[in-house]
Parts: sequence; structure tokens; C-alpha cells
Amino acid sequence: MARVVLAMSGGVDSSVAAHLLLEQGHEVIGVFMRHGQASPVACAIDEPTASRVVPTPAHSANSKNPRQNSGGETPRLAALPIINRLDHKQGCCTASDAEDARRVADRLAIPFYALNLDAEFSRIIDYFVDEYAAGRTPNPCVQCNNWIKFGKLFDYADSVNAEFVATGHYARMGRSAAGEATLLRGIDDSKDQSYVLFGIERRHLDRMLLPVGEFAKPEIRRLAGTIGLNVATKKDSQEICFVTQGHYHEFIKDRQARRGVADAAEQGGEFVLTSGEVVGQHDGIEGFTVGQRKGLGIALGEPKFVVRIERETRRVVLGDRTELGRSELTAKDCNWLVEAGSVPSRGLVQIRYNAAPAWGDMVLLDDGRLSVRFDEPQFGVAPGQAVVCYDGERVLGGGWIE
Repeated sequence: MARVVLAMSGGVDSSVAAHLLLEQGHEVIGVFMRHGQASPVACAIDEPTASRVVPTPAHSANSKNPRQNSGGETPRLAALPIINRLDHKQGCCTASDAEDARRVADRLAIPFYALNLDAEFSRIIDYFVDEYAAGRTPNPCVQCNNWIKFGKLFDYADSVNAEFVATGHYARMGRSAAGEATLLRGIDDSKDQSYVLFGIERRHLDRMLLPVGEFAKPEIRRLAGTIGLNVATKKDSQEICFVTQGHYHEFIKDRQARRGVADAAEQGGEFVLTSGEVVGQHDGIEGFTVGQRKGLGIALGEPKFVVRIERETRRVVLGDRTELGRSELTAKDCNWLVEAGSVPSRGLVQIRYNAAPAWGDMVLLDDGRLSVRFDEPQFGVAPGQAVVCYDGERVLGGGWIE
């Protein structure tokens, strides 16, 4: 029916997505994006191997050679090296993930390519480091979707004359009454990932496919086992892919040092209560996020939460849970998947990936920012995180909390 470029991470979701797309009659080209943070110790290249190309399946509905671009030439693709992982974290985009993706492609008899996006991904890492160093809480997965998965991947799709780009996200594509493409929540509320897709350019919606969003996660695992995929029981990734060892603050300080700003990264500061009382010292604001309770490194005899992070004074302000509540917020750098003028005055608003959506009043300000006033206080409103607005199941868009 169409040629589709599918982002294959080596996990069960994108693997089953490949199977579902083939069942629908599409011609599928699997792409693994190499963009993890490699270190001389964690990643050792034994020997380079050419990117693997599996012959186009005979049942493909499109007879064009997916290896050729519009000029009839084979696109240049990065070699996929064999990499020995020595760390223990379960992230994504590792060499073992690449090998899992390759095996799935072999099993399904689809072309498989590895694209080296290390240079592009350095932008994600710098964003991550800069936000934490500024006392904000970044969301690199959202930016990866915006800049790479639904950015660079569309460029690659164009180079091989592919009509669609697909991923294994738990979200759905739909159509409005006017016939325009819409982004919807996945049917599995416990796995819904529509929040992390809010920043995609609206013009891309017509070319997106999200096949696993119509299923619950247990169904996807059962289906993977039924069709004999080796990733059927593989654990979901839990870590940020480029922080493969140690803690976030250690990674940030190391990155800052290599960028020549070691002094700024090494400055500690004070823990203070909302009353102003100084109760301890910390090693750096990059180790904390608003709403955090565990891992503060200080014992006060009763639970305390990070209520505020002050960049200028480098203070981490602690308080009770009630002091963490916020009834309103503003957001900048908004992206809308609908006409801005059609955003309703009320809707469901989500402040974090794992937060429950809450009802609130939404106002688009004259300068393009978004103002939200919640019906009930929300806990953990963190500057730097995304706020996403919904009209029922439909993603309207959102912005970045100030």
C-alpha cells in the first residue's frame, strides 16, 4: 500500500510495529538510529561491518527498490559496528539493541539500515546538560522525537521515496470531522505516549503511522511471542539512553568540564526550607528536580520535597507536600497540532509524562505563551518540563513550563 520507514529500537514495540505494518500490506524499511553517548570504556568497536540490507520481501505492495532514491542511486548508510557494552543499565540505542533490531528484520525479511546520528544527537545532550545546570528539568525524549525521530527520519524517508514514517509509540493517528490528521492517546492508558509527541510539527501528521497504539502492552508482547520474535520478553528501556553509567549530576558535571565550564558545574549550594532556614549543603543544583523527595542526601526527620530551585543563589528550597502544589503555570515555545484559534478554553492538561491529566482553563496569551489555571493544585510542576493539552483523547499541543 505504501513505503514506510520504521524507527526500530530493538524493543518489542517497534518490532511488532514492523509486523503490523507488513500485515497491512506496507513495504517496510527498518532504520536503527545510532545516537547514544559512547565512552572509550563502555563502547569498544571490535570490527566494522557493512550496513546490512535484506532483500525486499516478495509480498511487498510497492515494487520500487527501497535501496534507491529518486536518482536511482543507493543511499549512503552508516556502517553498524559490533560494540561490546560493559555497563549494566537498561537503556536504549545500545549495540545489543541494534543486534536485536537486526534479528527482527531478518525474521520479517525487511531491509534494515543503521544511521549514525551521533553528531545530531549531541544537540540533545547539550540541551539536557544546559537545562539541569540552569535549575530546570529537561525532557530529552520529547526533544529527540521533535528533532530526530520525527525530524531527521523524515529527511531519510524523503531520500528513499517513502510516504510514511512509523514508530512503536503508544499513541494513535486519527481524522477530525474536517478530515485533518489528528494525534490521539493510545488505548492503553498505562502506556500512553502521546505526551512525548506533542512537539512534532503539525505538517508531519499526515505522514505518521503509529500501529501499536491500537493495542494494550500485554497484547503486543503476546503477539511478539506468537510470531516468534526474540524480543517478546525484553524489558522496556528505563534509562535516558546517553546516561549509561553513574548518576545524572555526574554525567552533567563531566560534560560541562569537557565543554570548558567546569567551575560552574562544580559549585555547590545550600538546602533551605521555605521559611528561609538553612539546613544543609548540596553539591550542585543539577542533581535535583522540582517534586523530588528521595535521594536528597539530607535527613530532616520528616519527608521534604524540592519545592523550588534557585539558579542565581544555587539554593535548593525544600518544603512539605502542600507547599509543592501549584494552581497555575505559564509555558513558552508552544507547538500546536490544531489551529491556535481553535484551542478550547478548557481541557485536560498533563504536566509530566507519568502524571494524570487534570482539568484546567487554558488561555493563549498575546505573546504566544500558554497560561493554565487548574481546577485543583498540581504537584510537581517543574520548569523545563512539557505541559500538554488535550481535548478528550486528541492532543492539541503544548509548551515548555516556565
